[in-house]
Amino acid sequence: MFADRADAGRRLAALLEPYRAENPVVVGLPRGGVVVAAEVADALDAPLDVILVRKLGLPANPEVAMGAIGEGGVRVLDDVAERVPVEAVAAVERRELAELERRTRLYRPEGHRVSLANRTVVVVDDGIATGSTALAACRVARGEGAARVVLAAPVAPHGWERRFGTVADEYVAVTAPRDLRAIGRFYDDFRPTTDDEVLSLLGSHRG
Repeated sequence: MFADRADAGRRLAALLEPYRAENPVVVGLPRGGVVVAAEVADALDAPLDVILVRKLGLPANPEVAMGAIGEGGVRVLDDVAERVPVEAVAAVERRELAELERRTRLYRPEGHRVSLANRTVVVVDDGIATGSTALAACRVARGEGAARVVLAAPVAPHGWERRFGTVADEYVAVTAPRDLRAIGRFYDDFRPTTDDEVLSLLGSHRG
């Protein structure tokens, strides 16, 4: 479906063009979502920033989400977390909180942050599967005073608007297949994005 994240970002940006008139802020979910978000920000002539969230993976299978945490104390737990011992959930949360704090120091030197207050905020990831981190990111944006939240991704699950409800005001995806399975299936190149790549993109837009 997409050559790489930059290609996906350009194709997503074409669908988001109507929001240019709203003078939006574009925020990406690190790491891969920032590459997509940078293309969207360029196309909409909008500022680029990050929203920091971390998936909470099941202790026995970290790739499967049981929830997510986000900056500002945001916490989302899926139904599956009810079957996990409380102390195990807490241990995963502590570990991911430490990574969240590391990324905050790394991506926000000198506390740099684009204000989301009273703005249309376009929340961008490179793909949405369970949606835990995306839900957490939207809640962070709401908590920061966003007037309207648009959740956007190149690929998302079929019927995601109904499933996610009012966590966002608008939902935009290039494709929303019934058989999603894995986000990487929709990319020719889905190699991991590095911290250095994120920093380079943020630095160029802040500059």
